[in-house]
Amino acid sequence: MAGKRKTVWLWAFWGAFTLILLALSAVTMAYGGPRQLFLIGRTSDAHHQIEMACSACHTSWFGGREAIETGCLSCHEEDLKNSKDNHPAKKFSDPRNADRLAKLDATKCLTCHVEHQPEVTQPMAVTLPGDFCVACHAEVGEDRETHKGLTFDTCAGAGCHNFHDNRALYEDFLEKHVGEPAIRKVAKIALIDWHAMEADMPRPEPATLPDAPASIQADAHVMTDWLGTAHANAGVNCSGCHQPQGAGAGNAASWIAKPGMAQCATCHSGEVKGFTQGKHGMRLAADMWTSKAGLFGLIKDEALGPMRPELARLPMKQKAHGTELTCTTCHQAHDFNRQKAKVEACATCHNDEHTKAYFASPHFKLWQAELAGKAPEGTGVTCATCHMPRLLERGDDGIERVLIAHNQNDNLRPNEKMARAVCMDCHGLGFTLDALADRALINRNFKGRSSVHVKGIDWVERRMRQRGETP
Repeated sequence: MAGKRKTVWLWAFWGAFTLILLALSAVTMAYGGPRQLFLIGRTSDAHHQIEMACSACHTSWFGGREAIETGCLSCHEEDLKNSKDNHPAKKFSDPRNADRLAKLDATKCLTCHVEHQPEVTQPMAVTLPGDFCVACHAEVGEDRETHKGLTFDTCAGAGCHNFHDNRALYEDFLEKHVGEPAIRKVAKIALIDWHAMEADMPRPEPATLPDAPASIQADAHVMTDWLGTAHANAGVNCSGCHQPQGAGAGNAASWIAKPGMAQCATCHSGEVKGFTQGKHGMRLAADMWTSKAGLFGLIKDEALGPMRPELARLPMKQKAHGTELTCTTCHQAHDFNRQKAKVEACATCHNDEHTKAYFASPHFKLWQAELAGKAPEGTGVTCATCHMPRLLERGDDGIERVLIAHNQNDNLRPNEKMARAVCMDCHGLGFTLDALADRALINRNFKGRSSVHVKGIDWVERRMRQRGETP
């Protein structure tokens, strides 16, 4: 009799469990899919694009904080290394820091950055109070005369310190650039002959005749566009993009009608990698996690697909909604007009105050002068000049090449990172830091002068004089 009751209870349990799962599936589907139901709060601006790729951060359902730490480093570890992180985890392995770690465990990302807590989330997705620096630097007011009377909630907000990347604010760097003029007489970027550098790179003979299969018909304007591109000049023919490597030209069976990013990456791997690290392409990078199934097989990541303007939190133009962001969104197929990509492609989607103000800014006037032939090449300032700068990268073959940084988010947060990489090509460091500290000036796209002054250089100049050095 007892065995029969046990069987009844067991069947009742499984029946109830099945009904709960069915109800859960129905409810979650009604609310935008199973993952939407488990979104416990608004995500930060940095991660909202991939908030439905749960397993990008939650690498194990029952892994706890350690599993989330793994997710953080899977995306950000390389950036921290490249920035020469001021506060790497290994810095706190010294036993003498044990008392400090007891107050603030700076070895863990989650100590400072916790997602789904919008009510306490600050810039850079920091969820600690702004005075967290006091945990380790409580004596700084006694050690430095310049810091007496300063409150700790100004450390990261006064243009003086960044927790991870302080390259533009190191004291020796400030000393080196004390007294620089606001605007350089000759912009550094105009002194670099990029074309000469590119000309020194090994190149095959230009392609003059298309090698598409005879059965593939192309419009005459397509051929005209292609012949005028850097692709044709570098010997990249139709098969270079429209056929897999090794397939051979003229093979209609392997023809790819609309090449995707995988084809672009065969030659432009650095640019594609940067693209997927920035906000334009990060959803595509997150899709690597989509094969992971979730709890009881119910909560399963689906491919996010490319970013679209209507998914952004910044204002975007209505007519751009529905546009999927890939390589050919900005670099139109067969044309690849880099001048359009530098300004027009950006303004096609972005509708924020900073973007709209660009067309009345001094930077835009410089760009117009360059386009009109009234100023040397490289003196115009476009959206890409600042947000996708040209860099020199040495490849595995030892050859140094010009690389366009397609991670447009690389120098935006903290924006002082832009000082060394971009602004100081044309401006002095003091002028640059003041401009980057003035949010209203940034919104005006730097039309006018800064109403904010970062005192760090003043303090450095004073200390140099105290040491008997002439700034």
